Amino acid sequence: MQASSHMIGAASPFSGDCPMRFIMMMHAPRGDGGYRINDWSPEDFQAHIAFMHRFNRQLTEAGEFVGAEGLAPPGAAKLVRAGKDGAPVTDGPFPETKEFLAGWWIVDVDSPERAYALAAQASAAPGPGGVPLNMPIEVRQVMSGPLPDA
Repeated sequence: MQASSHMIGAASPFSGDCPMRFIMMMHAPRGDGGYRINDWSPEDFQAHIAFMHRFNRQLTEAGEFVGAEGLAPPGAAKLVRAGKDGAPVTDGPFPETKEFLAGWWIVDVDSPERAYALAAQASAAPGPGGVPLNMPIEVRQVMSGPLPDA
């Protein structure tokens, strides 16, 4: 699909014929939550990864897949800001929160409802013992500015 030409702050990001790209962000509970993936059995881990590969393949076959990545744990994260001289200033590891971003997808779909349906499917990824994790998935439309002048 072509790049969106609507601007941030337009009257309605859901109107018109422009493509709709959404980011689906999988949030995992920190601490003793069910997503302590390093504590899972190898079989449970493989089932979880196989689910993600199947889900991504289905998105690709439907022409909805733009990109997806799993993320390293929060302990490996750094917060970076520009210092007064423009040099990077880092803090880390990432500050304590109740949840952390475990991974994301960007999908190109026809409606917000389709993005919500896909997020529900991703939320049901299997965890320990094959039980669906029902992870919270935040869905937000990806906004684009005007196309640059050629």
